[in-house]
Amino acid sequence: MSLLRSSTGPGGGHGDDRAPAPPDPFVTPRPGAWARDLAMGMRFAAGGGREGWIRTALTAAGVALGVAVLLLGASVPALMDSWHGREKARENLGQSHEPPPADNTLRYTSADTLFHGAPIRGRLVRPDGAHPPVPPGIRQLPGPGRMLVSPALKELLASPEGALLRDRLDYRVAGVIGDDGLRGPRELTYLAQSATLAAPDGYRIDHFGKSWAPMPMRAPAVVLVIMTCVALMTPVMVFIGTSVRFGNERRERRLAALRLVGADVRTTRRIASGEALFGSLLGLVAGGALFLGGRQFASLITLWDINVFPSDVAPGPLAVALIAVLVPAAAVGVTLFAQRGVTVEPLGVVRNRPPVRRRLWWRVALPAVGALLLVPLARESPWQDTPFNTVRLAAGAMLLLFGVTALLPWLVDAVVGRLHGGPVSWQLAVRRLQLSSGSATRAVSGITVAVAGAIAIHMLLTGMQTGYAQAYAESGKMPRIGLWGNAHDWPQVQRALTALRATPGVTAVHGTIDANVARPPATGPSRSAGRYATIAVGSCAELRTLARLDSCRDGEVFFTGARGPDAALAPGTTVDLNPPDMDDDPAAPRPWKIPTTAREARLRHPGRAPDRVLHDLLATPSAVDIGRFRSPTMEFKVDFDRGTPDAVEHIRTTAAHIDPTMNEFSAVDNPHDAQYSSVRNGLFAGAVVTLLLIGSGLIISTVEQLHERRRLLSTLDAYGTRRTTLGWSVLWQTAIPVVLGLGLALGCGLALGALLLTMIDSVVTVDGPVVAGMTGIGGAVILFVTALSLPPLWRMMRPDGLRTE
Repeated sequence: MSLLRSSTGPGGGHGDDRAPAPPDPFVTPRPGAWARDLAMGMRFAAGGGREGWIRTALTAAGVALGVAVLLLGASVPALMDSWHGREKARENLGQSHEPPPADNTLRYTSADTLFHGAPIRGRLVRPDGAHPPVPPGIRQLPGPGRMLVSPALKELLASPEGALLRDRLDYRVAGVIGDDGLRGPRELTYLAQSATLAAPDGYRIDHFGKSWAPMPMRAPAVVLVIMTCVALMTPVMVFIGTSVRFGNERRERRLAALRLVGADVRTTRRIASGEALFGSLLGLVAGGALFLGGRQFASLITLWDINVFPSDVAPGPLAVALIAVLVPAAAVGVTLFAQRGVTVEPLGVVRNRPPVRRRLWWRVALPAVGALLLVPLARESPWQDTPFNTVRLAAGAMLLLFGVTALLPWLVDAVVGRLHGGPVSWQLAVRRLQLSSGSATRAVSGITVAVAGAIAIHMLLTGMQTGYAQAYAESGKMPRIGLWGNAHDWPQVQRALTALRATPGVTAVHGTIDANVARPPATGPSRSAGRYATIAVGSCAELRTLARLDSCRDGEVFFTGARGPDAALAPGTTVDLNPPDMDDDPAAPRPWKIPTTAREARLRHPGRAPDRVLHDLLATPSAVDIGRFRSPTMEFKVDFDRGTPDAVEHIRTTAAHIDPTMNEFSAVDNPHDAQYSSVRNGLFAGAVVTLLLIGSGLIISTVEQLHERRRLLSTLDAYGTRRTTLGWSVLWQTAIPVVLGLGLALGCGLALGALLLTMIDSVVTVDGPVVAGMTGIGGAVILFVTALSLPPLWRMMRPDGLRTE
């Protein structure tokens, strides 16, 4: 349909000299008109030549990045469901009512271990019959002395680094566990059959997969996940809003030509939206391709022991549909919003309108509301993981970051409006910003948000990492490993002590058998002593490491007074060696009378510590029948020499040979340090990429402004203005908004980071290298933009630019 107005009347016969009535601006255009005008704008964008395609490509790049991040965020719920679902399907660590031995039952227990800080999930089985249950990913259970391993564990065992681990897992590899039996492709796990597995070392089960609720994420991790999504999404949203405005000058010339041939204002705005729509649609496709390509690397990433398959990273259909509709719609809406202040006339674009006064109140209101949402969360620390708090945190952080974006244009206008004098290059840059700073501040706002978000996230990560490092440093001052497992008798503990003492690097080992006993009810006014008492059984040498004993002989019992005079324990008192775990537990009592010859002894370390137990009773092996205890455990404290190579791994190997189900308590490995460092490095790299992409948009904006002033530049060149003067003016024109934006970003990022660290009860720590690095990158963007803007500037400074028609 032609855009030219017809000179004939409605009848089509005789001409009518009267001009046709202008269209009513309040009449809503038909959908057909919208589709026609949007399609025409898309044709203009596709046929805009090399410069047009550069702008379209940059718009598409910004939108593609945003779409990829949106798709990744929409994939998180499904990703976690798949990850937890596979864990639930393959596990059954005990049933409430243990089934009797049958053809379809087996003994099953955990045999986890650590290797150089990496967790290795181990499971031991022993079938009761010929048709035992089989977990997912396994066709049939391995034979005695054999094991099935994950591909990653098989690779580790076959490598030279896995020599110590091969000695620890002394089973023959009989196959590989399939993907259905793994939480992720890099998981280290194995399933072995043990011929000696028996109660109480294992559970009897008749199926795999049971009702299982995953452990909730810790508060710092929840805050980090929420803030990472906010810090990624906010600059991307700002950049999408900026990128769809690229090419305004060329677009407005085309719109003026369309007005000349008869198009009305609304038509030109819809055509301009069509040009932006073309770039956003390309970005939508490119973002989908970027997401599909990027998720193939999901198996290479492990965060907090979470490693997933690429197929797990899949957003829901509803999320995909919303993204596919809302992103192009946002591009059209932003373009229409940007066109509201531009008057496109048939002979050109009117730019000499009075400057718009930027109002401050709503710009201050955005960060103020964000702070009002965040400050109560900080005062209510520690963080409580509730949906309401999650919404408050995300909304408050986004409002704070968007508030910085809204404040930047006002700040630039307020600052440049008070600048006077200086070199010619400075005056040229300041005057240009005084006349029109919108394009520059829009491009710089993305840098501001990206830097502010990066500083806040890195402060949060640094605080969390510092807290873990301090905790591990405090608890790891003494090189010691704690071990515990099920105990059967005292000779078993003696053999374990002998094996551990012979391990390379071990300097000292102490061990006892610990158990709970039920005390008689306390009498008198005080009943605060509690229901259970703890007893330690060991040789006199081992008991002397726990308490000061004047004399000791096998068969003696000692009171420690750990719970005060109201503990209701005294010589001749009868206690129950089989205390019930719950009130309705039908456990048969096993009474034991404390010998009347029992004496008092003082504990050497009465205070609390992570590896310390307050024992109420101390007994030598012949004083009590260990087989009568309900769930006795052997407890070891192993001191080692840090200078011995792989001393910790040798201790773990010895413990596995003593009892594969033995557990470890130690602070010798700090897995959080490497994890947080990798996350910080990844976020820093992402922030750098975002800044470079935003810098590319700033180049386009700067070149467009130079193109608008080409006649002025040609005039200055004709009057003899030096090129270096104009080059410096471009530098100052870029530097002023960037410096002001970085100042806002530093203030916002530091304030937001301090609030986040307060929420998780962490010491406020400023990540100095990151702050300096992000500021330095912002300065590098200034030089980058200036250097790439100089060649177009030289081309425009030619006398033929004064030629006009």
